[in-house]
Amino acid sequence: MEHAHLLLQRHPITEGLTEEQVLELSTICEQITLQTGDILHSAGETVDSIFLLVQGRLKQTTQASNSLDRVNNYMVPGTQFGGVAAVRNEPLEIQVSAVEPSTALKINFQKFHDMTRPHPQLMINFIVLVGDMLKKQLHLDRLLRPPKVVMILHDSEHSRQLTEIIIDRLLQLEEHPCLLTDSKRWQSRSDIEHLLLVEDGVWMEPAEVRHRVAQWSTRDRVLIEATTEGPYERLQRGMAIANKVLVCVHVSNWQETLEKVRQLSKDTPRWREKISLVWILDKENLYPPLISEFKDICSGDFKVSFDAPPEKHGDVWKHGVERIIHALRGVRLGLALGGGAARGMAHLGVLQVLEKHGIVTDMIAGTSAGAMTGTLYASGMELEHTINSFIKDLTPSWIFRNMPGGGYWYLLYKYRFQKFDPMLRNYLHQLQLQQLPVPMNSVTVDLVSGKAKVRSDGDAVRGIVESINLPGLSKPIVNNGEALVDGGLVNNIPADVLVEKGCNFVIAVSVTAKLEQVFGKISPDQTHSRVRTPSTLQTIMRGYLVQSVNMNSVGIEPADVIVTPDVTGFDLTEFTRSDELAAIGAETTENAINEIRKTLTRIDPQLFRSP
Repeated sequence: MEHAHLLLQRHPITEGLTEEQVLELSTICEQITLQTGDILHSAGETVDSIFLLVQGRLKQTTQASNSLDRVNNYMVPGTQFGGVAAVRNEPLEIQVSAVEPSTALKINFQKFHDMTRPHPQLMINFIVLVGDMLKKQLHLDRLLRPPKVVMILHDSEHSRQLTEIIIDRLLQLEEHPCLLTDSKRWQSRSDIEHLLLVEDGVWMEPAEVRHRVAQWSTRDRVLIEATTEGPYERLQRGMAIANKVLVCVHVSNWQETLEKVRQLSKDTPRWREKISLVWILDKENLYPPLISEFKDICSGDFKVSFDAPPEKHGDVWKHGVERIIHALRGVRLGLALGGGAARGMAHLGVLQVLEKHGIVTDMIAGTSAGAMTGTLYASGMELEHTINSFIKDLTPSWIFRNMPGGGYWYLLYKYRFQKFDPMLRNYLHQLQLQQLPVPMNSVTVDLVSGKAKVRSDGDAVRGIVESINLPGLSKPIVNNGEALVDGGLVNNIPADVLVEKGCNFVIAVSVTAKLEQVFGKISPDQTHSRVRTPSTLQTIMRGYLVQSVNMNSVGIEPADVIVTPDVTGFDLTEFTRSDELAAIGAETTENAINEIRKTLTRIDPQLFRSP
């Protein structure tokens, strides 16, 4: 069992305290060790102490009137429980139980209060902890808690360079990480404090590992790097210490490693929430394999490649490392792309400028044209190639170009004869959304339930085709009791989808923020009545545009920044002008980039500072 003062050093309650003050505080601490399912506090019990969680994870539940438990919150290391109730010495109708092996420190509040008198910093730390808890419960704080102890597991030597890249990036961000490693290659590095986990074939004792982690608790980050080979119990011990676990899996030999991850998640189910797979990809294997039980064994994944991308592919695989850095810094940046038919091609220019300025997107949600552009980008398709492909694939044939209103008839033809599916499959083939390098969500609407449906897995082409399925031009896509049409019907700019999925900063792009006051040849200043009435197809498309303009406010509210390219001069069917539309999107974003970066610095000044 670790000494209480070593455990205290790993908790923010001791931030700014001296070694002597921490030792003094440890004398009034009671260490509590919990196994999965053990109860720390039963509903209705009086609270006279505060509990500091140092290791593991706790679940807080209340009992509703229907006798069903309702989860209020999950406690992670670095948080506290009971602070407010202990001040009043009153009962608390919350049950707190361990969802994985956990360690907490119990401190009688009166003794704690007496100690804060000579040590005011201790009271300041306590108030900060209580404030953080209240902000989270009131949803006032979307910031994620950065993991302090990160374990990186390697199934091959090839992925070892990932640790070096991560550490170098953390150093750039003015962090001071420490490293426990089973590799001697770090002995030549003097810029990072490190210790070997294994000497002469003998592994460091578990108690010594915990002691070293506690000693480094004042540092910004503790990294533990090791191989996945060796005794299963060693992996279990590492999992118990770490707040975040990155399991590096090479696509050529993934089955054995994933079997170990399956077993870890099975033995302690809540551990899956801190496990992320890191797929190490290459030119021959751009996408990871499909794993049916993926959601049961880990919380998510990252796709990384150390190779240069193939022709007509972009840098999204290289951005995988930066997405890992975002996760370690407690940042999740979402991009919401709205619908707007051909005008949605402006999204491609927005993406170009964000890439140019090094602003990496962690997740995308798109409706209609936003689903189409977003999915192609998330698949790794190079942006300039995407623009040229839209121009080539959506140029009407000679007969449509010479027909009055031919652009609308061509679009009707594409819908009625189901031409979008084979067109998109030329690029996406049979890819599933969960295989894409960037997590992607496409929004459609089910006419049976009347509600939006968000797809984050399944066939990528189908996700697009459902989201762009415009009523009036095409029949609903019927499947499994659902009738699916264009997502813009209920949520044209799905920033809310990204917030619900954990993004704490969202950039939204609206190509329907403005509506030109001309329809056909009808305008407000028209003085004569002999004007040709717009066609049915023109009316359907205009109705779609008007609806999109009026639906903009539904999902966009949580967005932190809204980019609004003025594309009112373009017809909704003018996909052949995708390059011009992208240029407007790029120009608008370039003009807004300083404001975007300034707003981003509110969540992480180092990560998003100007170069």
